[in-house]
Amino acid sequence: MNFDDPRLTAVGLLAEVHAGVMARLQPVLAAARLSEVDFETVIRLARSPGERLRMSDLAAQTGLSTSGVTRVVDRLEREGVVTRQACPTDRRASYAVLTDAGRERLESMLPQHLQDIDDTFTSLLDAEELEAFLATLRKIRDVVRPCATAGAGEAKVEACVEALKAGRPEERARIPAPAEPEFTVDSVSSSST
Repeated sequence: MNFDDPRLTAVGLLAEVHAGVMARLQPVLAAARLSEVDFETVIRLARSPGERLRMSDLAAQTGLSTSGVTRVVDRLEREGVVTRQACPTDRRASYAVLTDAGRERLESMLPQHLQDIDDTFTSLLDAEELEAFLATLRKIRDVVRPCATAGAGEAKVEACVEALKAGRPEERARIPAPAEPEFTVDSVSSSST
């Protein structure tokens, strides 16, 4: 057995980098009274049209089960950070919507958060390296979490269905119902980086 296999190195480096970057970001999140999953939820809402997402799409994008995203949204709703709105075209669906207080909480912590991201990650790469790195991350993300941009339209629904056919049943609960195309976090990040 080759314990120096480069595949082990690749996964190990990815885990080490993720843990290190998240440790550096944690103090700002904690000061804003946001856990990592709270922040991911709120920033996805902030970066979506109308600052809202269908609950099923939010679950798919965050990688949470529907009950898991419900618990997160319940907690954030109690804190006044998000609210729920009924879907006008489907009584079974509802949207999570960022509130003014939620937007203000993000706005207050975002400058330091972005500085921390720059200090630990983006400033270490030149523009070409960063562009290539982001493209590589998206390529991997599309394989390991094909539903991460749920709400982006029919093509993403098809990717989720293909994930099921490929034997990734964990994606089954995250397949969004075909709906009107919605804006995604990824489309903002690709246009802003």
